[in-house]
Amino acid sequence: MGAEISKQIEHRKAISKEKKTLADLKQTGGSDFPGSDYRPPDRTNWMSNLHPHKTRMNQIVWPGTHDSATDKIGIPLVTQPLAQCQILSIYQQLKMGTRVLDIRVKENRRVCHGILVTYNVDVVISNVKQFLAETQCEIIILEIRTEFGHDDPPEFDKYLEDQLGDYLIHQNDDVFNKTISEILPKRVICVWKPRKTPQPKAGDPLWSSGYLRDNWIDTDLPSTKFESNMKYLAEQKPVESRKYFYRVENTLTPQADNPILCVKPVTDRIRPYATTFVEQCFLRGFGDRLQIFSTDFIDEDFVDACVGLTYANVEGEA
Repeated sequence: MGAEISKQIEHRKAISKEKKTLADLKQTGGSDFPGSDYRPPDRTNWMSNLHPHKTRMNQIVWPGTHDSATDKIGIPLVTQPLAQCQILSIYQQLKMGTRVLDIRVKENRRVCHGILVTYNVDVVISNVKQFLAETQCEIIILEIRTEFGHDDPPEFDKYLEDQLGDYLIHQNDDVFNKTISEILPKRVICVWKPRKTPQPKAGDPLWSSGYLRDNWIDTDLPSTKFESNMKYLAEQKPVESRKYFYRVENTLTPQADNPILCVKPVTDRIRPYATTFVEQCFLRGFGDRLQIFSTDFIDEDFVDACVGLTYANVEGEA
């Protein structure tokens, strides 16, 4: 018991030290980066407002959400805080400006996060289609994966193709260099990541897992995650020379051996430093590698940072 208490004390000290490291970094540098002063006039239609005829796919900095469909997961006030990473519905997230969705499913097509489950994936698809019907030029990256420890839903690739139909942008390396206008009226890049069934192939309506990459680490230490994100991003090629999407997640993960198991107080240790991360990317010389930037509990400031940097890319200011 004494050893465990000592371990927890040391862990709390480490968290405090790392929070101060990030706070000092933010105070020293601020949040100044190309496009940081830009505010989209309409977040719902921010791609439309950036001139689709000249905005290339590889110029977009895509605001994304982590565990996107967890707004109603678990039992409120009981198990929900252990797995809830977003409070907004998929539709509300898209209206706010989110353009990358992270969805995990189990065998029966229920959305899940670990052992906790929520609504059927039909709800996600319905929300996506509602948003697409109300907009004209907004493109979405929809990542759906089978959750760890589960089998793939039967014939799920066919289900996605049937549901999203003409909206689907087929798997093709040429997409990265095209403008939004050249891709329209197709609107959705759907990345399907099964655990056992075959991956989509070139030319298929769905995209295979290799087209959406990241380097996630399991930690609740904010500076450790911040610097890990920096390290792995620095190892990537510049966006314009890549034929895949690379995601950085500004998130933290509660640890089973720590008394704080709820998502929000843990991930809030790093959430305020999203713009600091973008600024540091440029100060350290690899701002041209940031592409998908995801967060828990997305808000308007996070969206604005991604849209602002996209604006700077399109206008040649980055």
